[in-house]
Amino acid sequence: MRDELLSPEPTPEDLEPGLSDRVSGADVIGEEGGLRPRVLADFVGQRELKEHLAIILEAARRRAQAVDHLLFAGPPGLGKTTLSGIVAAEMGVGLHITSGPALDRAGDLAAILTRLGEGDVLFIDEIHRLSRTVEEVLYPAMEDFQLDIVLGKGPAARSIRLDLPRFTLVGATTRTGLITGPLRDRFGLVARLDYYDADELQAIVERAATILGIGVDAAGAAEIARRARGTPRIANRLLRRVRDFAEVRGHGRIDRATAHEGLAVFGVDDLGLDKVDRSVLTNLCTKFGGGPVGLGTLSISVGEAEETVEDVYEPFLIQCGLLMRTPRGRVATPAAWAHLGLVAPADATLAADPARTLFDG
Repeated sequence: MRDELLSPEPTPEDLEPGLSDRVSGADVIGEEGGLRPRVLADFVGQRELKEHLAIILEAARRRAQAVDHLLFAGPPGLGKTTLSGIVAAEMGVGLHITSGPALDRAGDLAAILTRLGEGDVLFIDEIHRLSRTVEEVLYPAMEDFQLDIVLGKGPAARSIRLDLPRFTLVGATTRTGLITGPLRDRFGLVARLDYYDADELQAIVERAATILGIGVDAAGAAEIARRARGTPRIANRLLRRVRDFAEVRGHGRIDRATAHEGLAVFGVDDLGLDKVDRSVLTNLCTKFGGGPVGLGTLSISVGEAEETVEDVYEPFLIQCGLLMRTPRGRVATPAAWAHLGLVAPADATLAADPARTLFDG
């Protein structure tokens, strides 16, 4: 590690873009920062998690201590980053933001840790992508609030231990299974965020419309929420696109008809499927007779990488009951044929049932 870590003052090298940004917990975070709730009471959805956080935050305030380390898991766009900002804002401390892939070396993490103030929140997005070397540095920092630094190399090397202020690490991950057991066990709360229901998304859309100064009625907000895949980030994105449509081709206000027409223009159908989602289903049904077909073949047919199809598009299609993963490959369900307006072949049910064979009656 670098000798300059012994100095509490950050150097220009430490402040390179993307390594760490320190903001107030109430400040805007990222492009969607203006739409993010800044206090727990304004956060919509995740009722059980909100209750747990309210208890943890109030207990920490009464003890005048830093909040215990928190790990938020779940699909993208459900509010993990927002909750980290809320934790910092509720405690009145600073928020430091970085990500697992950005921390290439142990010195990168050490530079951030030495700049933390008492009670500050360190948010690490995609924490499952931390390297093993960086993770080893994080263990004593989380548990003992101490940082081990090795100065020099070879026989002249010596190790010193620096005391760190008590801080709160908030980790976010979309792949809980990739987090090592020793790291996961050091978090005081491990919580999974669930998809939102239509009523919660409608409340989020109406709140965002108020902030953005968009005129929207309840029916228009409900139409947008219904196609948002249970994800607030998608709901806010669709709201902005429908706003553009309403201003250019509509009367400036979003009602059900305007929302329906605007979403159709931008390729979002009644189930929330976009162009690539429909392409996956269309190719599976028309080119491969509904399957089964391998992931590689299906990915080539839609012009996307296998990882993209498997991790981005297939999960929602499976949740909607439109696609199945079977030992023989991907299979379109009868609901997929119906959604595309196609007539399922007679053997579609046989293909969709991995327990049946061609010799079953």
